[in-house]
Amino acid sequence: MRSSFTVKSFNFLFFALLSMFIPFLPLYFSEQGLNETQIGSIIGIGGFITLIAQPLWGMISDRTRTIRKVLLILVLCSTATGFLLYSTDRYALILLFVMLTYFFLMPVDPLTESLNFRVAESAGISYGSLRTYGALGYAVMSLAAGYLMTQFGSRSLGYTFAGLGAISLVVTYLMPDAPVSGKPVTMKSLKNFLSNKETLLFLILVFISSIPARMNDTFLGLYIKDLGGKPDLLGLAWFLAAGSEILVFSLSFWWLRKNKELAIISFAGAFYFLRFFISAWIEDPNWLAYIQLLQLLTFPVFYTAAIQYLYNIVPVEWRATGQTVLALLFFGVSGILSSFAGGALYQAFGGRTMYLTISCMSFIGMLFGIVLYRMYGRKKSGEGDAAS
Repeated sequence: MRSSFTVKSFNFLFFALLSMFIPFLPLYFSEQGLNETQIGSIIGIGGFITLIAQPLWGMISDRTRTIRKVLLILVLCSTATGFLLYSTDRYALILLFVMLTYFFLMPVDPLTESLNFRVAESAGISYGSLRTYGALGYAVMSLAAGYLMTQFGSRSLGYTFAGLGAISLVVTYLMPDAPVSGKPVTMKSLKNFLSNKETLLFLILVFISSIPARMNDTFLGLYIKDLGGKPDLLGLAWFLAAGSEILVFSLSFWWLRKNKELAIISFAGAFYFLRFFISAWIEDPNWLAYIQLLQLLTFPVFYTAAIQYLYNIVPVEWRATGQTVLALLFFGVSGILSSFAGGALYQAFGGRTMYLTISCMSFIGMLFGIVLYRMYGRKKSGEGDAAS
C-alpha cells in the first residue's frame, strides 16, 4: 500500500514539474522577444542534451540496479536549475539553466515510466492505475501555471517549481526502489535487442509518430498566442489534454490487450491525424484549446500500448534502458527534428501549414502501424490464441 501511494504521489509531482517546463518554455521565450526559429533552435539544442542525458542515466540505473537513488539525484538538481531558470532575466544564464534542466529533468521521465511498470508488475496492479496520477499532476499544474504566468509573470513559476521539487525529494526518499531483474546486465543482450528487425521497425514507427506530437507540444502555445490567446488559455488547453488522459490511463486494464498493441497504436495515429488536421483550420483560440480533448484518444493510448509492446520484446535486464530508448525517440530525437524543422516551418509559412504538415505525418504513421500489425501483431495474436 505504501509503495503504491508513494509512487502515485511521485507521478503527480514529477509531471506537475514537467508541465511547467515543456508547454510554457516556448511561450516564456516568446515573451523574451525570440522568434519561432530561435525558439525552435534552443529547444532543439535541449533535445540534443536529452539525447545524451536519457541513455546515460538509464544505463546508470540498469548498471547500479536502482531507480530511486538515481531519481533522488535528478530531482535535486532539476529543482535547483528549474528555480534558477525562472528567477533570472539574464539571457546567457537563462540559456545555461534551460540546458541544465533538460539534462536533469528529462531523464526522470523514462525512469519514472520504468518504475511504474515494474511496481505495477510486482504489486499485481495495472500500469495505468499509477500513470493516471501523472496525468492528473500535469493537468492541475498546467491550469495553475497558466494562471500564475498571466497574473504574476514567469518568475512566479520559479518559486512554484522549487516548492514542488522539494516535496518531490521527500516523496522520492520515502519511495521504495523498483524490483530489479535477477538476470545480469550484459552488452550482448542489449545488442541482440537493438539488432532485432521487429525492434527496429517498431522504433521507426515510434519515431515517425512522435514528430507530429512533439511539434504540437512545442508550438501549441505560440499558435494560441498568434490567434489572440493568453497564457492562461494555454494552461486550460493542457489541463484539458492532460485531464482527458486520466480516464484512459485508469481504464488501461480494460482496453489494453496483449498482442493488439500495434493495432491500438494505429488507432491512436488515426486520431492524431484528425486532431492536427482540425487544428489547422481553427481560427478561434478557445476552440484550439477545446480540441486538445482529443488527447484522450492519442498520446495515452499510443504511449501505453508502446510501453507494453516494448516490454514484451526487450530483455528483462535492459528494461530501464529499453524504456529510455522509447522516451529518447518520443521526446529526444523527434524533439530535435520537430523543434528545428517546426520553428523554420512555422516562421516561414505559419501555424496552419505546420499543422497540415504534421497531420499528414500522423497519417503516414497510422499506415505504417497497420503494416507492422499485419507483419507481427496478427502472428502473435494467433500464437496467443493457440496457447490458450
